[in-house]
Amino acid sequence: MKFNKVIPLLVLISAQAAAEEGPDLPLLDISGETQRHVIVAQGTDEVYQGHPTTLLMPDGRTILGVWCVNHGGSAGPMARSDDGGRTWTRIDDRLPAGFSTHQNCPSIYRLVDRKGKERIWVWSAALGRRGGPGMPSIMSEDGGHTWKEMPPLGFPCVMTFSSTLRLKDGSYLGLYHAGPGGKDKSPLEVLQTVTTDGGFTWSKPRIVASVPGKNPCEPFVFRSPDGMELCCLMRENTHKGRSLMMFSRDEGQTWSEPVDTPWGLSGDRHIGVQSPDGRWFFAFRDQAPKSPTRGHFVAWVGTYADIRNGMPGQYRVKLLHSHAGADCGYPGVELLPDGDLIVTTYIKYQAGSRKHSVVSLRCRLDELDSLILREGKSRTRKSEF
Repeated sequence: MKFNKVIPLLVLISAQAAAEEGPDLPLLDISGETQRHVIVAQGTDEVYQGHPTTLLMPDGRTILGVWCVNHGGSAGPMARSDDGGRTWTRIDDRLPAGFSTHQNCPSIYRLVDRKGKERIWVWSAALGRRGGPGMPSIMSEDGGHTWKEMPPLGFPCVMTFSSTLRLKDGSYLGLYHAGPGGKDKSPLEVLQTVTTDGGFTWSKPRIVASVPGKNPCEPFVFRSPDGMELCCLMRENTHKGRSLMMFSRDEGQTWSEPVDTPWGLSGDRHIGVQSPDGRWFFAFRDQAPKSPTRGHFVAWVGTYADIRNGMPGQYRVKLLHSHAGADCGYPGVELLPDGDLIVTTYIKYQAGSRKHSVVSLRCRLDELDSLILREGKSRTRKSEF
């Protein structure tokens, strides 16, 4: 395989420093503060609600959420919040009948074409019992009020797009992962494709991350504060070390060789938002080696410079406690105009026979900062945003 040209990291940290940064990263636990929680979809003894993603609309208060029934199972459920995540209403009856035949972790995105037309897309991994064409979708042209089923893209995959990002020329980058033949087996690789018409057609996918002995997957791509660089965080599915990251300075045409993330960003299915002060808030399923919250739903707070330079970050937060081991995450993370963070996940919310629920949690970055300081767990150091 021909690899892309390497973009060197700005700072390389020593193995000793890397080993020491782990469990010493300040940790805040708000998982027991049930006043923060909203049950979007309650699991039952029979029904497992799994793998949600969310979309905040331009009005800053409407949120759409989609998920599947059973672990990687059938799409179909959708909910809408018109009050910034405080209450949710199921809108399954607005969706095409065929949507329930779409399989495995639907993901929702708002794409605006070069003429300014907005559309909302929900892609899934496969049609039928994961044996049909890859990446079927539904689409709305009226803000999520009505939907129609669209032809599958035909890309074999384990997961559909786990992130999209608008490029400077108005096209969109989409990233996903697959194993041989699109199956969920090693070696997993990350692929990317581009749409220039707002999501209807996509370029031939190409591999952008393949790491011998590791399984990069579930990529999340975001832009540096100066707009000049893309960063992609990736789950590493052998779970023998840290997660992976790579960088591009040419709008995804080439990427650096993947390297380890900071310890605190080791997890599955990263999703993040940037706060007005420039810091980043990422939520994910914790997979950091020797982490006291491994397997639970956590967040990492830090700067882009922390990520780029391999630094620990500022602190971590235990958001929710998983009563099913490492079976949670796949989150939606939305930042409202008033500073509230709405973080949504699937999780076995309580011990007992009741299966996974979709649960939303509300917090604020300034509030988390204050709690960290109050508990005397802050780490003082100069770090550029």
